[in-house]
Amino acid sequence: MDQQFTEMVIAAMGSKTTPKMRRILGSLIQHIHDFSRENQITVEEWMAGVDFINRIGQMSDERRNEGILVSDVFGLESLVDSITYHLEAHDHTSTAIIGPFYRPNSPKYPYGGSIIQKELGGQKTWVHGRVTDTQGNPLEGAELEVWHTAPNGLYEQQDPDQPDYNLRGTFTADKNGDYAYIALRPTNYPIPYDGPAGDLLQLMDRHPYRPSHIHWRVTKSGFRSLITQIYDSDCEYVKNDSVFAVKPELVVHFKPASEEIKSKYGVEFDLEYNIALPTEAQAHAQVEKRLAEQKALEEELHAKAQIK
Repeated sequence: MDQQFTEMVIAAMGSKTTPKMRRILGSLIQHIHDFSRENQITVEEWMAGVDFINRIGQMSDERRNEGILVSDVFGLESLVDSITYHLEAHDHTSTAIIGPFYRPNSPKYPYGGSIIQKELGGQKTWVHGRVTDTQGNPLEGAELEVWHTAPNGLYEQQDPDQPDYNLRGTFTADKNGDYAYIALRPTNYPIPYDGPAGDLLQLMDRHPYRPSHIHWRVTKSGFRSLITQIYDSDCEYVKNDSVFAVKPELVVHFKPASEEIKSKYGVEFDLEYNIALPTEAQAHAQVEKRLAEQKALEEELHAKAQIK
């Protein structure tokens, strides 16, 4: 079927379809139809695709989001994260993907608390820094959710030998915007490859490994929430991440702890990481500005095409 058929499908949307959804769904339909025609997709291949999508849903539960994992393997989550950051960028900390293993309601710990509930090896690290706005003013009361895998490369919901919410915690910045906690220096690990995401990796002859990293979700009323990750500069997979999420500005150096820090906190490494959040108004203004610039460019290109 030709383009006329595709246009008929797009035109079937009713009058109650919002302009934005009409644009997005129309574009999706166009691309899906073009993809199918370009690759001459057969009924058998289409059914295999439907089965693949069904398996993604069957594999997902409250402890594992296979949909996010498949998106990550395709680089889709990193792409939309990059698009969003480009639209909102206003001198704030760089963002990264949330990944498939985020869990809300992690335990709240005091300043300097440890997220290590069970000793499983690894190198203890004193993680500390300051949360500010984009002008450097401290953000008292900002909440920081952090999580990472155990040395065996598993998040606690994947591992029956770990306590619930092990290596996860929520911390609150003090009046100076300061926060601190004890974690483990993270290790690299393979993403789960026993489902659809793993099948994709095998089809594309790719490894499943992610570089050593710690996840962050930072929130403060009136400010745009930050979801990010930081990566260990010494990890071999920093330049070859299976889900394409590494950004140069998120690569950090874990330095050996001073004797004072070792003695005081019982750790081997020291990591300082500062975070800056934009206000909701700043982020919204940037998005409106970027979209206006994009629209103006599109109109200019359209006008030039009409002249030709």
